[in-house]
Amino acid sequence: MNIREKLDAYARLARIDRPIGTTLLLWPCMMALVLAANGMPDLKVLAIFIVGVFVMRACGCIINDFADRKLDAHVERTKGRPLATGEVTSKEALILFVVLALFAFGLVLMLNPLVVQLSVVGIILTIIYPFTKRFTNMPQMFLGIVWSWSIPMAYAAQLGEVPHAAWWLFAANWCWTVAYDSMYAMVDRDDDLKIGIKSTAIMFGSYDRHIIALFQLAALACFITAGWAADRGLLYALGIITFIGFGLYQQKLINGRERAPCFKAFLNNNWAGMVLFIFLGADLYFFA
Repeated sequence: MNIREKLDAYARLARIDRPIGTTLLLWPCMMALVLAANGMPDLKVLAIFIVGVFVMRACGCIINDFADRKLDAHVERTKGRPLATGEVTSKEALILFVVLALFAFGLVLMLNPLVVQLSVVGIILTIIYPFTKRFTNMPQMFLGIVWSWSIPMAYAAQLGEVPHAAWWLFAANWCWTVAYDSMYAMVDRDDDLKIGIKSTAIMFGSYDRHIIALFQLAALACFITAGWAADRGLLYALGIITFIGFGLYQQKLINGRERAPCFKAFLNNNWAGMVLFIFLGADLYFFA
């Protein structure tokens, strides 16, 4: 394998070719920053968090693939991943993880001590998550914590503290993450049952669509409360209405529990998050 092929394998390991996870991580982080700043956040903080989101998502993908390196070859969706095919060795993956994690830590060292402390918790959670699929039926619920950890970090970076209102946004994103990652898990359910991987899609069984709907409703309630706590107005309300529309469309897609529509429903959450952030940003810009 030449250098170009090796770099391509590293890029695919870090999911640079599939940014969906990065954007799903980015939207709630950006919501937290603009809410904490009541408008435009500090440009230094904004730049650090945008870069940090990209780097930490790559770290999460690498450690996830390392944990699943002996299982991915048996799953239709993941059998082409670089660790599963042997394009990247376990040692190379761990080295890349450490390099990127140290880079991310270097970024937060430019912020206040509270952010640094929270970042240590964040990297620990990131390392633990991939292994939760071995011993719990609810790895999506743990992922919700990992995926929401940038929210208190964003508030801490902007304000030097994490106010009570931040935890409504944290709760909203946690519920939303459980919902859309359960849709994602529905894609792999048959393969996961064969190889012994646990997920909420398996645990929920025939009630999967109904329980996902409950998490979507809970996320909606928490997003509304987060907006109310920040005294948001009409434009944010329109964003909430649009978010509801996306949720209804996703429920339609997963109704038949088929792989392709379930995956499409998962991907659709990127648009839901982006639109909600845009409406929130507009509301803050025009009515802050």
